Formats: sequence, structure tokens, C-alpha cells
Amino acid sequence: MKEERAAYEEFASVYDMFMEEIPYKKWLANITQILQKEGVHNGLVLELGCGTGTFTELMAGSGYDMIGVDSSMEMLEQALEKKAESGYDILYLQQDMREFELYGTVKAVVSVCDSMNYILTEKDLEQVFACVNNYLDPGGLFLFDLKTIHYFRDVCGDCVLADSREEGSFIWENSWFEEEQINEYDLTLFIREKSGLYRREQELHDQRGYKIDTVRQILMQAGMEWVSALDADTMKEATESSERIYIMAREKGKKNKIENRKDDRNV
Repeated sequence: MKEERAAYEEFASVYDMFMEEIPYKKWLANITQILQKEGVHNGLVLELGCGTGTFTELMAGSGYDMIGVDSSMEMLEQALEKKAESGYDILYLQQDMREFELYGTVKAVVSVCDSMNYILTEKDLEQVFACVNNYLDPGGLFLFDLKTIHYFRDVCGDCVLADSREEGSFIWENSWFEEEQINEYDLTLFIREKSGLYRREQELHDQRGYKIDTVRQILMQAGMEWVSALDADTMKEATESSERIYIMAREKGKKNKIENRKDDRNV
């Protein structure tokens, strides 16, 4: 594997343009269907790894009071521009998912677009899950998606993707490392500047594939109750041929007491 470089710095400015085919509305329908089935029809919901805020905005438009957490300031700057345009009262926080802090508990925590795959060790994943458990209401729901090992190894594999637009172009090289269960995206960007010239940048993105049984065990170690794993396409029980799955878990008591803090919506 190559030496790690910063992810989602330069890419943030063109992320939405190149990711316009992501089925956010389908994901919204799936996520809200699950939430409502579990009794979460409104109220405070946290999105982890919110990125440029596209899904956060859709959730806010569906009646949820949203908080978005992401470690990339560049991505959050794009999210704040969308917030200014839509007028939704969304609270964005620049924080690491492994040690995020809120002002109190929330009804549900969601995470989409394989944000959890960016957590590369089981220890770190348990830290994320423990934080989630601490900031959920009693019996609150945790719902997140994952790309599967099958997708990384057999569908994505060692392929190269490319796209070119007037505003910019990218070359996306994928490398799967079986022993580490890591998929490495080597991203080369050509971003058009106001002068009309193109600036070349490179970023490295690593994602890890996890077995369902491993995720179940880590969730339980973090104090959560396992609920189910669904195929994101069929919304039925996940199988070995699933490419993206939804994992659902519940809050099951607190390991650490959370202080209630005043919710400052001006952040």
C-alpha cells in the first residue's frame, strides 16, 4: 500500500459534480422507511460522515432535525453553502467520528455513502460505535451502510475509473489488498481554475471491508444491541452477493454518562 495522503481536500470542491449519479433519493426512501418502521418519524437525528451535506439536506426536508458530523472542513464548507441556500436549521460539526461529542442525545444516528468503510481498524470501529451508543436516546436506532468485501474484491477489484467535465476531470485507480481487507483509491484530479488552466492534485482514499459477523461482534462489544443486516438494493436479508448493506443496531444502556449541554444552534 502507498504512503497515505490527505483525503477529501481538493476533491471536496468538485465532489458533488462527479458524484451526481449517487442515488441519494433512493437511499433517503430506504433510510426513512426503516426509521419510520422503527417509530422514528421526526426529531433529532445525527448523520455521521455527512460530507457535503446532500443527504443531510434531504433528511431535513423529510422533517428531521439534523446534525451533521464530518472530519473534513473542506466538505463541510460545501455543506454550509447548501444550508445557506435551503434555509434548513442544520447543525454542522467538524469532528472525528471516533470521538465526536454532542450537546445531548438523539433519536437516531445514520451514516450513508460507505462512511463506516473509512474506519480502518476494529478498535477504531468499536470507538465509533461506543460514541454512537452514548449519544442515542434509550433504545435509539443506529443505521449505517457498508460496502461489502464482495463488492471491493469481485465487483470493484483492481479497476480504473475516469470522468471528464468542463470544470474538471479525475482518474480513480482501485487496488484491493486481500490480506488487509483494504481497498485503496488513488485519485488524480484535474481541477479547472478561473484562468482556464487545470491544476493537478492527488489524494489517497482507503476503505476497509468488514464481514457481517465481525461488525455484529464489534457492535455488541460497544454495548449495542444487534438488530439486522439488509441488502441495500433488495431491502431483504443481506447475503454473500450483497454489494452494499444496511446495518441496524439499538442503544442498550450507557457505558459512560453523557452530560446534558445546552444546544447552541448557532454553530
